[in-house]
Amino acid sequence: MRRIVTVVLVVVAVLVGVDFAGAAFAEHTVSQKARQQLGLDSDPEVGIGGFPFLTQAISGEYGHITVEAKSVPVQDVLQDVDVKAELYDVDAPLSDLTQGNVDNVTIDRVEGEVTLKASDINRVSPLDNIQDLQIASSSEAYVRNGEGSGEQATDSDDSANTGGDADNAPGAGSGDGEGSGGDPVYGPDGDDNDDSSAGVRLSGKVQVAGVEQEIFAFAIIQLDGSTVKITPHRLQFGNDQDTTVVPRAVQQQLLPSFEADINAGDLPFTVTPTAVVATPDGITVRGEAKNVRFAGGNAG
Repeated sequence: MRRIVTVVLVVVAVLVGVDFAGAAFAEHTVSQKARQQLGLDSDPEVGIGGFPFLTQAISGEYGHITVEAKSVPVQDVLQDVDVKAELYDVDAPLSDLTQGNVDNVTIDRVEGEVTLKASDINRVSPLDNIQDLQIASSSEAYVRNGEGSGEQATDSDDSANTGGDADNAPGAGSGDGEGSGGDPVYGPDGDDNDDSSAGVRLSGKVQVAGVEQEIFAFAIIQLDGSTVKITPHRLQFGNDQDTTVVPRAVQQQLLPSFEADINAGDLPFTVTPTAVVATPDGITVRGEAKNVRFAGGNAG
């Protein structure tokens, strides 16, 4: 009996080993082809979800594949962009994968995103004049109206009531989209349901009358194709000041320092950008596509 158990364990171990080896081979193949498809300088990380792998490989149907690349350069300015694609319901014939052919691989749904880090955004003119640029989310209502709106959201280190971390705002993320005539309908937090724009708080140190000051800039980020437009609306002094009020004349002088257009580059797998959001890592552009060929184009 003990010998039978031992044999069974050995067989199971071999099968598991074969399964992982097969998954590793497939991930390597997909990684190489994804490098070509996305125009990367190195192979991205690929993870094939689900176990066992072999049953997926034999059927040629994969429920979920993740493709992720770090520190991707975009044009001449951005050097540290993170690219991620979640592929769902992938049809990849085993015979094609073993030959390294992805022309017939189709994807039912792709969720793609690129993340621009604050340190990278700090390279973009005129934001490169701001020292130690930091980014946090804020509600659009707080960006436009400030404390008087009653909609500010604060994080754990927000003693100046600067509207960071909009996810904790009352009613954040709610809203009903557009009403009659195409006019936006606003939720309880004063934000509409248009994911192509979002509130953001930029902070950093700038020179004011020859003195270095910490400034919070409240801006709206908006998508224009693959370009992220940053439009500042108002400024506040940082937490280390006696007052948060920035004189109007100083605001008019400094607001252009926080205004920029940033080309985020193309999303993976021909995904069209539809949403932008401020995250702890920076600014993330997202989109979704359906019926996509791995090699590019629509699967029909």
